[in-house]
Amino acid sequence: MNRRNLFKNGLILAGGSLLSSATRAMTKQTAKNLSPTKFPGKRKLGGTLEVSSIGLGVQNMTRTYQTTIPLRSEMINIIRSAFDHCVTLFDAAEAYGPLEVERILGEALVPIRNKVVIETKFGWNIDSETGQWKQPALNSNPEHIKKAVEGMLKRLRTDRIDLLYQHRVDPQVPIEDVVGAIKDLIKEGKVLHYGLSEPGVQTVRRAHAVHPVTAIQNEYSLLWRGPEEKIIPLCEELGIGFVCWSPLGVGFLTGAIDANTRFAQGDIRGGETRFSPENLPKNMSLVDVLKKWSVKKNATPGQLSLAWLLHKKPWIVPIPGTTQIAHMLENTAAGEIQFTTDELKQFNADIDSIKIEGTRLPAFVETLSGVEAPPKK
Repeated sequence: MNRRNLFKNGLILAGGSLLSSATRAMTKQTAKNLSPTKFPGKRKLGGTLEVSSIGLGVQNMTRTYQTTIPLRSEMINIIRSAFDHCVTLFDAAEAYGPLEVERILGEALVPIRNKVVIETKFGWNIDSETGQWKQPALNSNPEHIKKAVEGMLKRLRTDRIDLLYQHRVDPQVPIEDVVGAIKDLIKEGKVLHYGLSEPGVQTVRRAHAVHPVTAIQNEYSLLWRGPEEKIIPLCEELGIGFVCWSPLGVGFLTGAIDANTRFAQGDIRGGETRFSPENLPKNMSLVDVLKKWSVKKNATPGQLSLAWLLHKKPWIVPIPGTTQIAHMLENTAAGEIQFTTDELKQFNADIDSIKIEGTRLPAFVETLSGVEAPPKK
């Protein structure tokens, strides 16, 4: 599969949590622990936007990692059931599908639209009518942003987007122009808050100076802790919320992958060297730690991974995705897990001793992260 086809299929657009829909299994004891009374609680992004402490990413609801197509009616049922379990943050993007994920989410949320927060993303050169990809791949020109948002509103069956992200920084468009277009949309009531996904640090500062940024959405998990170096400290400094895509390490942290796992053609994980035959057995030590702690805490490895994120900062919100109701219930229940001070200290010591080998994304995809927008002339 070549680079262009990867773009067309949206395999690189992990903006909302890319959780495998097929392989994770829960123990009987864990299943017993899941009940409708479990809920994730609430948090605020940017100090103003209240959301559930754990959201739901819907990216794979049109196509799983294994390239299978989920049943649409079941995806709608999962979204509505998530709301029944107090999930109020739902993450999508025009690139997922492309376009189709927004349609599924919009249909699912019609009866409860005023009770939830919808976040979605622009930034790719996608025809808003046909879903066809164009070149160059990125497009954050102001007029294109406004046209993209009009398409989003129709697909999502709503009159406003609660949180709109630039999916990736466009190296051809000053961030001041991007935020200027978003400010126009805010004035029109079509967008309420905005954020950036995988941006460069200086781009965040420049954007925030034009209009306050509500949230940054980056990959962050026990498997990939890169944001701890610069982005999370920056969010704390500026009062910006942080939303974690792929908080379960594309299924790795749930125990669904073992040292002998190999990925089918079309599965983006096959292009991530952290999952290569050479590195995967080494990285399994992290899962071994999670399994040990899962016994102590009477929880699944995935639940512990989400609980750890929730304990990092009160303004961090993970958005695990799934195409199975049992996994959604499991993820949502992670909000109930508490660590004592001593437990958290020991847990951190255990995971800090592990060095993850390999890269988190295919090389050409990773070049799209941490990009700085060009200066405003």
